[in-house]
Amino acid sequence: MYKQKELKKLEEKIGYEFKDKGLMVQALTHSSFSNEQKINKFKNYERLEFLGDAVLELLSSRFFYENYPDMSEGQMTRRRSSMVCEPALAFCARDLSLGNFILLGKGEEATGGRMRDSIISDVMEAVIGAIYLDGGIEKANEFVQKFILSDLENKQLFYDSKTILQEKVQKEGLDLVYELVSESGPDHDKVFIVEAVIDGKTVGKGQGRNKKSAEQQAAYQVLIMQKPSLC
Repeated sequence: MYKQKELKKLEEKIGYEFKDKGLMVQALTHSSFSNEQKINKFKNYERLEFLGDAVLELLSSRFFYENYPDMSEGQMTRRRSSMVCEPALAFCARDLSLGNFILLGKGEEATGGRMRDSIISDVMEAVIGAIYLDGGIEKANEFVQKFILSDLENKQLFYDSKTILQEKVQKEGLDLVYELVSESGPDHDKVFIVEAVIDGKTVGKGQGRNKKSAEQQAAYQVLIMQKPSLC
């Protein structure tokens, strides 16, 4: 279980101090941990995640409506979806090292659950739900703006890197493929290294816990280099 200093460290990271520490702990508790306890005293994050998902949709919708007056409904929907999807939330959660604070059961821990996108993105939403219950909608909004809806241009480039790169190479009449260079580690915690190859030339390299993530990293590396030509 948590020591007070661990909870304080997380509060400092997220910039919010909980009045009800129980809500904070619940937001970090996976069902595998609560199920292992002999006495059913630990609530898991699932209900908070359900609430946080709704709060996040409302706040992100308000953000795009207020800040992008020229965007159509369809554009706002697509932009919101890309910013609050599972990989995007997992990306933001890793920036906070949120995975280090999750309470997991022994089995889930052993199979790499602490860094799994599906888990840490759910915890991110649970934290939003917990802040909303503890401090209200504006405190939740401060968290969402600071840790999810910040640096949008760079995050959008990262999330859509494969699509953006594909469009660029097609315009130049080039051929883009991703080649798996290596994979290592146990089945539950593999590391994949992928190269982006344009017309036979390696132009970027990425690493991730699955091939898709590694490809995205490789594409992002190519884009941020901003070469005049891709080949």
